[in-house]
This record gives sequence, structure tokens and C-alpha cells, in this order.
Amino acid sequence: MARASSGLAYPERFYAAAAYVGFDGSPNSNDKDIGSRFSTDVALILYALYQQATVGPCNVPKPSLWNPVEQGKWKSWKQLGNMVSAEAMRLFVKILEEEEPGWYSRASNSVLEPVTDVQMNVGHVPLLQHNAIVEPIIENRNSFAETKTISAENGGLIETQDIDVVSEGLGSVVVYDQWTSLPITGQRPKGRYEHAAAVVEDKMYIYGGNHNGRYLSDLHVLDLRSCTWSKIEAKVESKSVETPSPINITPSAGHSLIPWENKLLSIAGHTKDPSETFQVKAFDLQIGTWSMLNTYGKPPVSRGGQSVTLVGTTLVIFGGEDAKQTLLNDLHILDLETLTWDEIDAVGVPPSPRSGHAAVVHAERYLLIFGGGSHATCFNDLHVLDLQTMEWSRPTQQGEIPVPRAGHAGVTVGENWFIVGGGDNKSGASETVVLNMSTLAWSVVTSVEGRVPLASEGLSLVLGSLNGEDILISFGGYNGHYNSEVNVLKPSHKSTLQSKIMEGPLPDSVSAVHNATNPTRDLESEFEVGQEGKIRETAIDNFEPMKSKGGETSEHILAMLKAEKEELESSFNNEKLLSLQLKQELADAEARNTDLYKELQSVRGQLASEQSRCFKLEVDVAELRQKLQTMETLQRELELLQRQKATSEQVAINAKQRQGSGGVWGWLAGSTPQNADDA
Repeated sequence: MARASSGLAYPERFYAAAAYVGFDGSPNSNDKDIGSRFSTDVALILYALYQQATVGPCNVPKPSLWNPVEQGKWKSWKQLGNMVSAEAMRLFVKILEEEEPGWYSRASNSVLEPVTDVQMNVGHVPLLQHNAIVEPIIENRNSFAETKTISAENGGLIETQDIDVVSEGLGSVVVYDQWTSLPITGQRPKGRYEHAAAVVEDKMYIYGGNHNGRYLSDLHVLDLRSCTWSKIEAKVESKSVETPSPINITPSAGHSLIPWENKLLSIAGHTKDPSETFQVKAFDLQIGTWSMLNTYGKPPVSRGGQSVTLVGTTLVIFGGEDAKQTLLNDLHILDLETLTWDEIDAVGVPPSPRSGHAAVVHAERYLLIFGGGSHATCFNDLHVLDLQTMEWSRPTQQGEIPVPRAGHAGVTVGENWFIVGGGDNKSGASETVVLNMSTLAWSVVTSVEGRVPLASEGLSLVLGSLNGEDILISFGGYNGHYNSEVNVLKPSHKSTLQSKIMEGPLPDSVSAVHNATNPTRDLESEFEVGQEGKIRETAIDNFEPMKSKGGETSEHILAMLKAEKEELESSFNNEKLLSLQLKQELADAEARNTDLYKELQSVRGQLASEQSRCFKLEVDVAELRQKLQTMETLQRELELLQRQKATSEQVAINAKQRQGSGGVWGWLAGSTPQNADDA
């Protein structure tokens, strides 16, 4: 490849780095180094930074759709925007130093000149030999595919297409953020939902579930390396040596399956003849037997549809539905070392009673509860329980909040919580969504169409591994029929250079989870690029003055960085001043609070005195009322006596009058006959 005989000159260290990586065609390096020594993300970023440093901003037309390799290179370059060449050179060298700290001692000491163009040796191989990966990049909520390339056997970077490649085992999963149905061999389990699944050492175990209204008790295992199903003929451990009668392992659905040491713990679940209390069954992976765990303390009532989360050496159980179809929102903890139950009475407002929700622990401290349903509705609310203070909160969700759903499943990859499936009794949820548990921001990963197993209720979701990369594995579910398909999704790490450059500040309503787990922002990080997030730049971090052959001098760059440093220091001082002002306002508020408290105490004392005086007045009023009643009684008696006296006097007068009248008439009456005789 011809080199430019004129143009800008660049620092020697950058040329040595370019020669070492293999972008210049020197005899000491070749194209195979790019794909064999670096991950696909890093290779594309190095290419983009080299182009930005040697050519400048990307102004070339977008490649055709049938050339995904060139499209991936073009997009990586385009995302750098108007980054200055000196910054691109510095980032190029910085990435290489992070990837291979001893590269400079192994590189050639010769000074190389810039290359006007870089063309990777792209070879075309049959489809089944392609190892490329297409990763969608989210930019302004619009996704487009980024083609990833790795080296082929001939040392060149091979071209791929955005399709699912069918090969053996999980090697067929080559597309990021897209669900792929796996080719499975062996004895496939019957379709089911409300089963439980867990992964132990590259094997996915499926236990129980519901099929056509019947509870199941079968145990199956899928070898994730060979993608082969097999059924485990489990034995049942006797209760004791003296009483060798077998333990009844009841078929169940809506239970949980938790790996613990060398066992699988089956927690709770709906059964045909439910017991009164919680049951914990254990399957020993070494000897292949089921047994019942004897627990201590007061166990919760039996239930199904609850969430069971492993936090350290304890299980945190929330909610569910009991045998009487009563929805629950109680909280219990089982210590797996002592097998002791403890019922937790947390403060704050807990989630409403529900079942079919999803739960996860973040930073070994925060229990997150999402969704679920009652008998009448489904939820899309998010609740957080601080396991240290045992306090419930309901933080504000950000981004594209999912639709209400129940019967969904979730797993975590780092600080991301992936939610798949579920429904609202009318239709299944077609979107696979992810929650960043630090910022509580939702985004849609992908969506499916039609009645597919991924848009069903009661499916399971576990986390596996492929070539050191995380992979989501779903099984089963019900969406009108019972499913038994296995689908996988390889989640991409969306911390590309463009997303970091375009990333703005966190929203004001960042949740308590973020505040608790991230009390301070990492101001040192300006860029975080690539699948492993290997580029972290500080404003003045490991700065080395670069020898200038052109117009831009190292002094100029240093002056720019110093200006940025002064600006950051000014911002920091402003923040300190604001902090002092807030402290002063807080002190004033506390002083006002003290004065108000004193005034309140004084008012309370006055109120107590007034209450005492009122009580005395009430007593006086009661006594006066009693005296008044006595006086009224005496008045009535006096009036009665007066009437009696008046009556007696009247009677006496009348009697006296009658006595006076009776003497005259008697005299007259007595004299009349005498006068007659005399006559």
C-alpha cells in the first residue's frame, strides 16, 4: 500500500502504535494481528481512530448494504464526528496501552509516515465459516446494525451478513440483541409454563410446571455445550434409616428453583393438595436424589407465583398467591446456613399484593420488584427494598417504561436487568426490555411478532455463557398453547464510543438505588468504549507531550488541556460554594426549627394551663347547676306552701263568715214560733 509523500506530519509514538497494530503494512505486522490480538469492538475502534487521525472526519459515502464489514468500519469512523486528529492519535495510543501495556518495547523504533487510506484484507468464505457478529447500536433511540468481524484462518478479516447462522450448539448464536431458536437434540420436555429453571456448570435444569392444567414433577437437563436434552430419573431420599418410606415429592407449578452449593432448591409452588406451610425441596446434583429440608422458625403459608431471590446466604421471598387464591405481599427471609425463617416487617409502603412478578437484587443491597398481577389488573410499577434498613420505596422510572405485565421472567447481566415475556391476560408482551439498575432507565432491546414463545406468560429465563460472553436462554411459556422451544439472545454492551460521547447527564430523578450505589459520579471518565469498556480517559491522564511536525504543537494541546482543567476546577469550586451555601441554609433551617420547637413547647404549656382552668370552670358550673336545681326545688316547695297557706286562710275566713251568719238566722228562726203562741 502506498504511503503519502505529503500532508500533515504526526508523532512518532502514534506511527509506532499503528505499525504495531498492523494498519501500515509493515513487515513487522500484518492484518491478522488486528483480529487475533483484539476483540471485534476494539479492532473497529482502532480502525476508526486511525482514520480520524490520518484522514480526518468521515466524509466518504456510506457503503452498500451488501458489504456489512465496510458498513461497520464506516459507522465506527462516522461516530467520531469532528474529533481533532491529535485527540484521535492520543486515544489510539491509549487504547493500545490498555490492551497491551508492553507494546512499545516490542515495536519497531523506526518512524513511519501517515497512510492515506487503510483497506483491510477482506476475504470471502462460505457462510458456515463466518464468525462475524452484528450488533445493533442505539443512537437517539434508533437502532442500526454494526457488523463485527474477527479473523479467519487465512489471517484476513472476513465479511459477514446479518443473519442467523446454523451450526453446532451455541456457536450458532452470532447476532447480538436478537432472539434465535436453537437446534436441539435429545428428549425434549413437553410444553409447559410456570415451571422453574436454573443453570449450573453449562447445564440448564427444568423442573415441574403446568401442562393442560396438570402439575408436573419431571426434571430435565439441557447440555448447553451440545444442545442436547435428557431426562433425569431422580430418586427420592428416605426420611430416615429407621423409616425407609419414601418422601412424597408433589408435582408443582409456580415454584422457584435456586442453585445452592451442590443442590437445586425448589421453593414453594402450587400443588394439587397444598400443605399449610412453605415447603423447600432439595435435589442433590451429585447423587441425583430429592429430599425435604427441615426448616426452623415460623414458615410462610404455602403459595405459588412468589419471587425468591438469593442474596448472599439468604433467600428473600415476596408475595405470591396462597391456596385460597388470596394475593400476598408479605416478606420473609430464609437463612440457608441455619435454615431458619424470619418474617420481616419492613417500613414504608410495600407493593400491593400480587403474584407473577419479577424480583432481583442489585449491589447485594437493593431488592427490586417489577410488575405482577392481581385478580383484576396487571402492574408495571417498580418498588425497591433496602435490605439494610428494610425500607420500601417507589422510585421514578426513566426511559421507555414497559407495559403492564405478569408472568414475565428476568435475569441480570452486570447492572442491567433483562425482562422477557409476560402478558395481561389479553395478549403477550412482545418487547424484551432492559433496566439499568443504577439509573432506573428502561430501554427496549428487541421485539417479536405474532404468537411466539417469547411473548407468553410463565416462561423461564436463565443466564448462560458462550465463549466468555453472557447469553440469555428462555424456555417454555403459554400463549394459547404450551411451548417447549429454547430461544437464546446474546446481549450487546452498548457502551460504544458514540453512546458515551452523546451521553448526557443523568436525569434529575435518579433513584435512591443509584444514589446509594453511586454516591459520586466518576468525573474522571470521559470515554468508555468497547465491549469490555476498556477506554477510560481523564482530562489530564498520563499526558505525554508529543513532538510536532505540523501546525499543532504539544504546547498548544497542553494549553487546551490546562484550560479544561481550570474549567473543571472552577466548576468544582462553584460546587463547593454551592455546598457551603446549602450547609448554611441547612443550619439556618435547623435554628428556625429550634425556635419553632421552643415556641411550640410554650404554646403547649399555655394550652395545658387553659385546659386546667377550663376544667375548674366546668366543675364550678356543675356545682352552680346543682345549687340552681336545689333552689328551683325550694322555690316550688315555697310556692306550694304559700298556696296551702292561702287556702287555709280562705277556709278560715269562710268558716268564720258561716259562723256569723248562722246566729242571726237561728235567732230569727227561734223567735217566730214564740210570737205565734203569744198571738
